[in-house]
Amino acid sequence: MVVVIGAGVVGLASACAMARRGRAVCVLERHARPGQDTSTHNSGVIHAGLYYPPGSLKARLCVEGRDRLFQFCSEHSVPAVRSGKLIVGSAPEDETALRALSENAASNGARVEWVDAAFIRGREPHVRATMGLWSPDTGWLEAEAYVHALRAEALRLDVALLTGTPLFGAEPSRDGITVVTPRERIEAETVVNAAGLYADDVSALLGGETFTIYPCRGEYAELAPRARHLVNGLVYPVPHPSGHGLGTHLTRTLDGNVWIGPTIRYQERKDDYEQDRLPLEAFLEMTRPLLPEITIDDLRLSGSGIRAKGHPASERFADFMIRRDAKNPCVVHAAAIDSPGLTASLAIGERVADLVDG
Repeated sequence: MVVVIGAGVVGLASACAMARRGRAVCVLERHARPGQDTSTHNSGVIHAGLYYPPGSLKARLCVEGRDRLFQFCSEHSVPAVRSGKLIVGSAPEDETALRALSENAASNGARVEWVDAAFIRGREPHVRATMGLWSPDTGWLEAEAYVHALRAEALRLDVALLTGTPLFGAEPSRDGITVVTPRERIEAETVVNAAGLYADDVSALLGGETFTIYPCRGEYAELAPRARHLVNGLVYPVPHPSGHGLGTHLTRTLDGNVWIGPTIRYQERKDDYEQDRLPLEAFLEMTRPLLPEITIDDLRLSGSGIRAKGHPASERFADFMIRRDAKNPCVVHAAAIDSPGLTASLAIGERVADLVDG
């Protein structure tokens, strides 16, 4: 038996991958429904693999996962579109940053094309930019529908899904590890830690390594219905110079909403989605460089999400943590899964299954 802690997209994808290989799998989820944290509190963008350091897990699993995800969405009727996206700039220094991004994308095997102001106007007539990159393999999906499809696939594969079931602790056993919940004691050969924001806490409960997940909140605004015509697709600025995010971008969903965000703020709490939310004026200031004609009346506050980052604000990058625990070999971590975790989820699941088999 393999026990997976966490029924977000990574936990469910890992459970499906292992079940397809003949493993008996049980997934524990503390919430009443799967995917209630990071999996459904994000932009829903299917990334092409442009941004991540060549050779990193994020780069390799994003490119692999992107194609798997588009195929899965097609086969399971998950609303998704390979829309492409623009990454745009206007300042002289933006050209240097865009060239560096183009070279990085090529190293990762991701396609981008240089485009001029005329191309940008043709696709996004209200966006102010003089240069940009076009990523034809970027897309968007309805994240909640994807979670539902993964859940259905897991149940079809006879995965046991225990919702409303937090992990209380674990004990060594002759054949592996005994997982303790409020109602059960489950004998497991291996435990997969896919607990998202709480992966560091779960590792401690499992007798595993000590590491830290840093919660980083991203907030969103959206365009009012009367202003949604200003954006036709996905529009990104040059990546944020801090390295912590891709910049406050514009995301048009399949139902016509246009989201603005996410912002970036490290915080202490892992469950604080609402305290000290940014005012609309802050989003107006962020958005006008891309959409100069919007006004405060064109904006509405929207949702927020919390990234499970593997590095503090003082550092620029941490890779996915997907490996066996060095202290407790019965534990496999799928931790520190921030962006592009949604895109890479199916590829992460296969990698987890390889580790469990190994």
